Amino acid sequence: MSMDANQHEQIYHSGQKRSKIFVNNFIGGIGWGLGATVGLAAFLALTTFVLSKVNFVPIIGQFTSQVVQFVQDSGPQRIKK
Repeated sequence: MSMDANQHEQIYHSGQKRSKIFVNNFIGGIGWGLGATVGLAAFLALTTFVLSKVNFVPIIGQFTSQVVQFVQDSGPQRIKK
């Protein structure tokens, strides 16, 4: 005998007021949002720290500098039809 989602929800919430259910879900949502924010901040901080120790950024900077120099040396060109 299996219960569908609606029956399971009715049994789970039976005897609880709607306001209490709302408050519980609201606090749970705030907790989830804070957890996700703190987790993402920690992940980005760790990733930034690791990448700063790898000396990867100068390679990207040199490449970008070469591209900018090439574009400036080429000058503006018009497309002929």
